[in-house]
Amino acid sequence: MISPLRPIADTDGATERRQRLTGILLMMGAVATFSCLDASSKYLNAHMGVVQVVWARYTFAFLLTLIVSNPLTRPGLVRTTRPWLQIGRSVLLVASTALNVMALRYLQLDQTISIMFSLPLLVALLAGPLLGEWIGARRWAAIAVGFLGVVVVMRPGLGGIHPAAILTVIGTFLYAIYTITTRILARTDPTDTTLFYSNVVGSVGTSVLLPFVWRTPTDIVVMVVMVAIGLFGAVGHFLMIAAHRLAPAPILAPFVYTQIVWMSALGYLVFGDVPNRWTLVGAAIVIGSGLYLLLRERRAKAGG
Repeated sequence: MISPLRPIADTDGATERRQRLTGILLMMGAVATFSCLDASSKYLNAHMGVVQVVWARYTFAFLLTLIVSNPLTRPGLVRTTRPWLQIGRSVLLVASTALNVMALRYLQLDQTISIMFSLPLLVALLAGPLLGEWIGARRWAAIAVGFLGVVVVMRPGLGGIHPAAILTVIGTFLYAIYTITTRILARTDPTDTTLFYSNVVGSVGTSVLLPFVWRTPTDIVVMVVMVAIGLFGAVGHFLMIAAHRLAPAPILAPFVYTQIVWMSALGYLVFGDVPNRWTLVGAAIVIGSGLYLLLRERRAKAGG
């Protein structure tokens, strides 16, 4: 005799699988959108200064998200229990963005993302002193191997990539601290509030400097890309948040690395850049280390 509860259990399992698959697809869409954002930043670099590019990224993202998420439609949106941490976190994000935009003037898209894949390693490294989440010897070894991968990409003193790569390294370090502060704020503030502060601080902060660096665009394509860069930022974060609502972070994390495919493809199609073997080898090392850290974290949470 078949239990009447059996179909319900199967249905629940099928629903969970569909949600996870949808979450994975949304995460892959998010990293594809962020790749378009970086490609747009690199394109705009040829037509205006870094401050103006960063201003476009945050201002148009702010204006677009304001349509659906504002203090009128979401009362209490600007209310935060830790305003200075929100502002400091947002400043870290803006600084990281500016450094990456500066680096993109000289580096290929695949080179910057290969270095930025070291983010999980940096977060694991900083989580000890900042969050009290200390790691064991195996994870320390994985971090060391991961940073070796970054060295392979950069190849300092061996005819490696442009010295601007150090800007990406610094920017990734700042982004790691930003990630940790985001985890701290997630305990007290809603996601909408945190995103609101990110865009506001980015827009207002760069607007103060804008009169000194403004270059009026005359090309309609440049104008469209200036708006598009904000759209990519807003849509990318929306897709990422939606993905995390449907699937656990450990399930989604490996698919972030699909960004190397998008960055390489856009680099070739838009700028004619071809990844060299050192970038691919270094990226593989960094990705492998990141996946190992993820596996160790999952086992630790499971009590293994």
